[in-house]
Amino acid sequence: MTIPTPTSNPAGVSGLALPVAEVPAGLPAGLPDPAALAQLANAFFTALPGAEPEAAIDLTPAGAAPQLSPLPTAQAVPVEPRVPVQGVPTQYAAALPQAASGHGAPGPAHPVSVQSSRYYFLGEASGYQSAVPHAGVAASEAGVPDDRVSAQSFHLPGTDALARLIDGAAGTPPAGPDALRQPGGAVQAGQFYFLAPPTLEAPRDTSHQPHRASTFDVQAVRRDFPILAERVNGRPLIWLDNAATTHKPQAVTDRLAHFYAHENSNIHRAAHELAARATDAYEGARNKVARFLGARSADEIIFVRGATEAINLVAQTFGRQHIGAGDEIIVSHLEHHANIVPWQQLAAQVGARIRVIPVDDSGQILLDEYRKLLSSRTKLVSVTQVSNALGTVTPVQEIIALAHAAGARVLVDGAQAVSHLRVNVQALDADFYVFSGHKIFGPTGIGVVYGKQDLLDTLPPWQGGGNMIADVTFEKTLYQPAPARFEAGTGNIADAVGLGAALDYVERVGLEHIARYEHDLLVYATHGLSRIPGLRLIGTAANKASVLSFTLAGYRTEEVGAALNREGIAVRSGHHCAQPILRRFGVEATVRPSLAFYNTCEEVDALVRVVSALARR
Repeated sequence: MTIPTPTSNPAGVSGLALPVAEVPAGLPAGLPDPAALAQLANAFFTALPGAEPEAAIDLTPAGAAPQLSPLPTAQAVPVEPRVPVQGVPTQYAAALPQAASGHGAPGPAHPVSVQSSRYYFLGEASGYQSAVPHAGVAASEAGVPDDRVSAQSFHLPGTDALARLIDGAAGTPPAGPDALRQPGGAVQAGQFYFLAPPTLEAPRDTSHQPHRASTFDVQAVRRDFPILAERVNGRPLIWLDNAATTHKPQAVTDRLAHFYAHENSNIHRAAHELAARATDAYEGARNKVARFLGARSADEIIFVRGATEAINLVAQTFGRQHIGAGDEIIVSHLEHHANIVPWQQLAAQVGARIRVIPVDDSGQILLDEYRKLLSSRTKLVSVTQVSNALGTVTPVQEIIALAHAAGARVLVDGAQAVSHLRVNVQALDADFYVFSGHKIFGPTGIGVVYGKQDLLDTLPPWQGGGNMIADVTFEKTLYQPAPARFEAGTGNIADAVGLGAALDYVERVGLEHIARYEHDLLVYATHGLSRIPGLRLIGTAANKASVLSFTLAGYRTEEVGAALNREGIAVRSGHHCAQPILRRFGVEATVRPSLAFYNTCEEVDALVRVVSALARR
């Protein structure tokens, strides 16, 4: 008989084709005896690629070894060589997005020219194909063209129910749990944070009706994140601290490992092979970021350590050049400290003034009040797109348009936005857009500044030395054009490459899929938490991303956080580097669960169960 070659590889062995071993004829019917099995195993494993011959282990029971003819030498099946894609391992390359192939995925409104860079890409510049199926997104059934995630797919309340939940949290008592099952009115376009929201059927009691299976497979996504298998305090990890940092899929960690194993070098200047590989990978990542944001060119993308450094770079370049005594900088009440402190420092140095856009009792920006702040003295408006403390999604497109009408430039802090919604900087007409890699499933220590190229070309460098130099004499220094002008010294090369891999991963899942799933999960979590006695939701804007800040009567926030941690549930407790907005609501700290697309309803149930138990004490 012949032992067939397995169709799957052993764990941890990449690209392995197992040999075929033959068993001598004449064996009795059924399984071979123990001696035959022992000899067969020895021959089989000796024939594995790279295996060293060693003495066979005798597994035959004493006195039970019949005399058999020797096994023939196992013959390895020839394996055709597999050419690595983009210079990475085959198991990683297989997960990269493919070039457009007729799937009909829409491209950016203004495609990025992959030829815009001065470097010699080996293949890192393949276009995104957000419609490429991913393990977490099943192909549509024949005759079912609609592949969106709906609330009903998860037995969740529908879109209109969120507004009623929020009204209740803000002080208008809902009609009770059954109210979530009552038909509601039509949803206004743009009410929620994903672009072009679908028209969802009004929620109805479907407890005795079958539900169409969701096209988003959260369990498949979870398998891509090894850390989600961790246990904390003897319990499965439930990671609800995504607004602080997100976890990394295996594709990102594999890409980092490959870089250090096969590409590690400084970039741009050396003439050797590894420098070429590293340069290609680094500049390829820049192209990926440009496409992800919808920039016109990769030259509009500057790599920095994170969103905080990004804002400081703009303050020390644009701010010092264009903001002076008597000028005004507008921020909102929602800002992270990183979008307040650099402007305060600049204003103190040059004699400028900070103006603040107020918010309403739900935590949404008051556009009418914003209009009143704009004047000829306004030089810059710097606002968050999504509040890290409340989850509020701000109307940045309107904010930008009003600022431009007043002659001001606009910086958008997208640190909390990029992992939840589609961003197109050209459609927004943002002058600057910044974000951090670790907020979108990438490595820490890497971030991005997008700036309009005509604007970047007019700005002075911030730091000096290394890559930003074109020529140096003791009398004069000539600087590189953007973006190199703003990347002094040796950059975070590996983590930029890792960020590119993270964006590849997100695009394969599809931001539209992610946004709709997270919205449904937010509705579900809002419903569960709002029914707990003594719990107060902080931030109840109708347009929210995946943040649920709350306080619980009778408990300090750190006590709630500790109780959740004992059950393996990770949340943030404290002021979230956003003290002004929390004080607007009369609190110094909140408990902040924050969701991502790998979280589940079961995890939300665990959160609600622990907090409910605390409330009953």
